[in-house]
Amino acid sequence: MTARHFLDVSELSRGELNEVVQLAESNSPTKALSEKSVALVFEKPSARTRSSTEVAVFKLGGHPVYIRAEEVGLDSRESVEDVARTLGCYYDVICARVVEHETLVRIAAALDSMDAQVPVVNLLSDLSHPCQALADLLTMRDLLAPLNRSESSLTGRTVSYVGDANNVCRSLVQVALAAGMDVRVASPEGYGLSEEVISSVSTEDLPGSLEVFSDPTLAVRGADVVYTDVWTSMGQEDEAEERTAVFKAFSVDEKLMQAAGEDAYFMHCLPAHRGDEVSAGVIDGPQSAVWRQAAKRETAMVALLSWLKRERR
Repeated sequence: MTARHFLDVSELSRGELNEVVQLAESNSPTKALSEKSVALVFEKPSARTRSSTEVAVFKLGGHPVYIRAEEVGLDSRESVEDVARTLGCYYDVICARVVEHETLVRIAAALDSMDAQVPVVNLLSDLSHPCQALADLLTMRDLLAPLNRSESSLTGRTVSYVGDANNVCRSLVQVALAAGMDVRVASPEGYGLSEEVISSVSTEDLPGSLEVFSDPTLAVRGADVVYTDVWTSMGQEDEAEERTAVFKAFSVDEKLMQAAGEDAYFMHCLPAHRGDEVSAGVIDGPQSAVWRQAAKRETAMVALLSWLKRERR
């Protein structure tokens, strides 16, 4: 039997997703990583992801080790497979933030080939950001259903994502649909969800609904949560000027939040660029939940790592 990896939200059944959520909301971390070591491999820099994961490992009784890209040289100094097998000799869990999602797939496959029983956790790839999505789900449950801890607590509520339908958006769509939410995504032409993504979530047995929009005002009207992310992600710096022009009409400002309503919350996975994808008045205003959302990154990691180790006992 191979280890249970967490490379994408879609790898969890709805029942398993609810188990992780219940663990997080129980607020009773175990020492699931007592006397165990966790490798944190980062091809890209990070603030919240690194901090939340290191603190989560510590709270679970484990020892986190931060490893920079140049220290392992994936596919330059050594092959991805050789790095994975080496780390598998020392660590009980490998968490990685990578440029290409295929790198995670190769790490997991290499460990499985040697029956290492070492879970691999996606801390961000070009395809998805599943740990962020777990934190987002926990945040929305806190905001919209604080007294209802059932699996269906978010059924019928609406989250509207405005901007680049990137890895963060894709993972948000997956968890929100699994939670029974109505999901709306508004993006400029050419920057929306791919037909492949729309088709994949449409064919899954998920209780929520998905709509795509080209008009952000229509997308946020009456929404419970308005969510956005940066217009230019790491690795897309050469496109920054072009993207700024394309996304100008997709900024979440006070006027757009008024269209959502005074009871709507604003969320952003951070880092944020005030004046671009969000105005200072919104992210620093009374409807903003970004710091609660950031705090949930640690809560989500504690629950996920605890669940992954408990799964294999």
